[in-house]
Amino acid sequence: MDSTTPGISALPSGLGVFTTLPDIFFIPELVFGGLVWILVASTKVLLANPQGWVMFVSVFCFVFTFLWFLLFMIGVNQSSPVWSSLDVAYHGIAALFYLSASVAQSSATIALQDNSSTFKSYQEDIAAVVCSYIATLLYVIHVMFSAFRWKTS
Repeated sequence: MDSTTPGISALPSGLGVFTTLPDIFFIPELVFGGLVWILVASTKVLLANPQGWVMFVSVFCFVFTFLWFLLFMIGVNQSSPVWSSLDVAYHGIAALFYLSASVAQSSATIALQDNSSTFKSYQEDIAAVVCSYIATLLYVIHVMFSAFRWKTS
């Protein structure tokens, strides 16, 4: 009889992170999250602007995704079967955060639409909205595949 522990071996470690389906999204999540961070930081923030939330989400998700990626690379996730559920929980929270930040960034961008003196900021805000929605999509795809991996392990 085969005596394997389900859940522990389902998560990759080391360079295997670059070859498994949900974990291959770590790098694009970092790239687009970093772009949101840079683009929002470089824009002119007006009063009553929700971009503070967008900055918090982009910095929080960038830092924690990077730490999560490092934990997977060094193999800490191999020690307990709870890591699969933690992976689903983190990426689910990150997807919800990024969705709310994307809507807030869209709202701020629409408010700048008629202000012709800040056209450069308006263009940067449009780029931030696009990158934010792409990051949201990446986190949603990651959480879906992580949930599938969690249920099958």
